[in-house]
Amino acid sequence: MALYEASQVSIPGEVTLDEARDFSEQVLLNAKVKYLDNNQVRAVENCLANPCHKSLARFMAKSFLNSFQCTSGGLMNDLHQLAKMDFNMTQSMHHKEIDVVLKWWRDTGLAKELKFTRDQPLKWYICSMVCLVHPEMSDDRVELAKPISLIYIIDDIFDLYGTLEELTLFTEAINKWDIAALEQLPECMKRCFKALYDITDEISYKIYQKYGLNPIESLRKTEARWLASGYSLNSDEYLKNAIVSTGVHVVLVHTLFLLGHCMTKEDEDFVENMPGIISSTATILRLWDDLGNAMDEKQEGRDGSYLEYYMKEHKDCSIKEAREKVANMILDAWKCLNKECLFPNPFPQTFSKACLNIARMVPLLYNYDDNHGLPIFEEHVKSLLYESICIGKEKKRRKM
Repeated sequence: MALYEASQVSIPGEVTLDEARDFSEQVLLNAKVKYLDNNQVRAVENCLANPCHKSLARFMAKSFLNSFQCTSGGLMNDLHQLAKMDFNMTQSMHHKEIDVVLKWWRDTGLAKELKFTRDQPLKWYICSMVCLVHPEMSDDRVELAKPISLIYIIDDIFDLYGTLEELTLFTEAINKWDIAALEQLPECMKRCFKALYDITDEISYKIYQKYGLNPIESLRKTEARWLASGYSLNSDEYLKNAIVSTGVHVVLVHTLFLLGHCMTKEDEDFVENMPGIISSTATILRLWDDLGNAMDEKQEGRDGSYLEYYMKEHKDCSIKEAREKVANMILDAWKCLNKECLFPNPFPQTFSKACLNIARMVPLLYNYDDNHGLPIFEEHVKSLLYESICIGKEKKRRKM
């Protein structure tokens, strides 16, 4: 198991670690069938499904704290109890942040006016929560949840609602950053652009107050590039555009500014060119989405996938072979992300962790069941946010 865990931090060109991963995985699968008891089988299955490096530490912490057996007492027992208290206190802080995000979302009125779009403020907050993990980042988590919500809403407008002409005009309005350019568009597009306009200005002002930096122009350019990601003719072109259309770049640029980074023009230009740490994170998200042929929460609109383009170009390729191809591409993207995060880079450590955590969360966000729901993600959220760890005799719950 230790060898399999170690193989997860491989970088491009490390053939030995690739062989170690394949070897240890096969040994564990064989041992699970022939030699292990039930408890050991569960440990192996968890290791294979959720290797530590590719799992969210916060989601794993509760399971560890609940299963930890402290027999010696003394300092270890005190640390165990302290860790439980920390978990519950952090959970309480997240409750307050969720209340702020929910109030903001209600006040926008978008859920009532754009009934065809997703209404998932809790999910959007969770995305910001895994990006910015430190307790002192409470205000930043609330702010980051706002552009994340607009990424989902605008994606639905493009995928489910607007005509090509309307979407072209909408994109031009974003490029000009001009509300007056929306006069010919439906009311829902006007409301959505107004929300994006207000959120960008609000976040920029708060960053200016905190760091003396006004990122408004950079944020506008990032959002315009996202909307202009366009259509594709082949699998390579699709992936190049789809990496931008994920919105990961938008989220991470906002994250950088909220962390007080990108203080110079050189920093802004570097980020605008989609550095490897951002592009590899976006690639993991896009390919996971496409691998599952995902359709968000019972929605009917779809905008193609890498699998479709790849199979059109390779007529003799089966769906199984295409899925294996995409799975290997995800492994390669993880290697690139590992290299970006493990080697020196110009970004703060908190940003590298944000990129890793987005990649770690992706399987939870796109692991749909037959009803297009996310039962594993929902169970994690319930456990993480609405069930505190038992310190006394009774487990406490918070109403959802």
